[in-house]
Amino acid sequence: MPLTSVEETERRLKERLVPLDTYRSYIGGDAFTSDWLTVDQRMIDSFAGATHDYQFIHVDPERAKAESPFGGTIAHGFLTLSLLSTLAYDALPGVTGAKMGVNFGFDKVRFLSPVKTGARVRGIFRMTGLKERAVSLQTAWNAEIAIEGSVKPALAAEWITLAMFDGPVEG
Repeated sequence: MPLTSVEETERRLKERLVPLDTYRSYIGGDAFTSDWLTVDQRMIDSFAGATHDYQFIHVDPERAKAESPFGGTIAHGFLTLSLLSTLAYDALPGVTGAKMGVNFGFDKVRFLSPVKTGARVRGIFRMTGLKERAVSLQTAWNAEIAIEGSVKPALAAEWITLAMFDGPVEG
């Protein structure tokens, strides 16, 4: 379910806070999986407006059906990538004492399958590494965006996030 406010985002994060020792134990462990999220034409059109990417395969259903190999419109690859944030809010634990989380970057991103309009996607995240810094935790994730009913994911990435603290990381 998409988040709709700062308050809802913060509430969701607080529900899954864990102590640092527990967070460390997730390295190489089981995957965290989000709920399904529907990627509809309204979401795609909004993204097109924000990025000024109006390629017909995204915003013109009739033309995309007639002229593309996809049978209709598809989500932008960067829209799919940007969904990692909301899918992560739905699935990943936070660390007790962290004030915020930020993106640090990606080592690899692959767009493996198009997300057709109306498809449902979900995030699957596996923690692969953790670097403890003075006032932050740098976490590496194997992140995948799965498409309901498809064996092949939409996206696979190595995502690096930072949990930021006001003072020294303790725990």
